[in-house]
Amino acid sequence: MKLTLRQMHIFLNVVATGHLTNVAKEMKLSQSAVSMSIKELENILGRPVFDRINKKLVLNEVGRAFYKEISPIFKKLADIEYEFKNSENKGMIRVGASTTIVDYLMPAIICSYMSSYPDVKITLKEGNTKEIAEMIKEGSIDIGFVEGFVGGTDIIKEKIGIDELLVVTADKNLCKTCTIDEIADKRWVLREEGSGTREVFLDYIKEKVDDLNVFLELGHTESIKSILMNRECLTCISKISIESELEEGKLHQVNVEDFECKRDFLMIYHKDKYHSALFEKFVFFSRKLMTQMIDGGTCMTLDKPL
Repeated sequence: MKLTLRQMHIFLNVVATGHLTNVAKEMKLSQSAVSMSIKELENILGRPVFDRINKKLVLNEVGRAFYKEISPIFKKLADIEYEFKNSENKGMIRVGASTTIVDYLMPAIICSYMSSYPDVKITLKEGNTKEIAEMIKEGSIDIGFVEGFVGGTDIIKEKIGIDELLVVTADKNLCKTCTIDEIADKRWVLREEGSGTREVFLDYIKEKVDDLNVFLELGHTESIKSILMNRECLTCISKISIESELEEGKLHQVNVEDFECKRDFLMIYHKDKYHSALFEKFVFFSRKLMTQMIDGGTCMTLDKPL
C-alpha cells in the first residue's frame, strides 16, 4: 500500500476547506508541502481527484467516490488513536504461567481481572518454568508466573509468594515416619525435566539422597495425582495442588523427618519490557490477588467454579 495516513489527512482537510493555504496554516505545513501531497495522492490513484475551479479545489466524480471510501476509515482510525491514548483499560496482555500456577491460581485471577476490566483481552500460555522463562526472553509473552529457579540477567524476578512441597502417596503403608533416604528406593513419579517442582525437590534432597528411584516422569500435576491413586508410589508435589485430595483422604502426606521443602512463586518479565499503565495495573492486580490466594489457601483447579 502506497497511500499514507498523512496524505489521507491532508486530502480530507482540503475537501473541508477547498483552499491549500487554509490547510497549510491549520496543519502547520508549507503550502507547497500540501500541494505536493495532493499531487502524490493523485499520482498513486492514477487520476485527479480535484477539479481546479476559480482557484479552489473541488472534488470531481473520482474524488467524491474516494472521499466516500476513506472518510469513515480515517475517522475510525482517529477514534482508535484517541481511545488508546486516553484509556488505560483497553488492550491485550500476553501471560505465561507454569503448570502448577495455571491449574490452581491463574483461572481465578484472570476471570476476576476480566470481570473488572472487560475490554482487556488476556492470552494465557502454559509451560514449565524453563519454557516460560524462554518465552519472556523471546518476547512472545509480556509477563510470566513461575516457581523454582530462573536464571539470566535479562529477566526481572519478583517474589510474590511461598509454596510448600510435600511428599505424598495414596498408600497408607508408606505413611510411617521416615527419613527421605529411607524411602528413596520406593517408586517415585516426578514432573518432567524443566519443571520448577522437580528442580526444587531434587536440589533440596541432593545432599541426603544418592539415587532416587524415579520410575515415571509426567508433564502435568493432575496426571501425577491420577497415577498416585492407582499405584503404590510417591511424589513430591505442591501443597496447593493437593489440598482437596488431602482433605478427602484420597492422598496422604508422608511424615518425612527434617523435610521442609519450600520454593518461591515468581512474577517475571523482561528487563526491557515497556511498563504501560495497562501492564502496571495487571501486575498490581495479579500480585495482590495471588498473594491473597496463597496466604489464604483459596486456590482452585480449572474444573472448579470460580
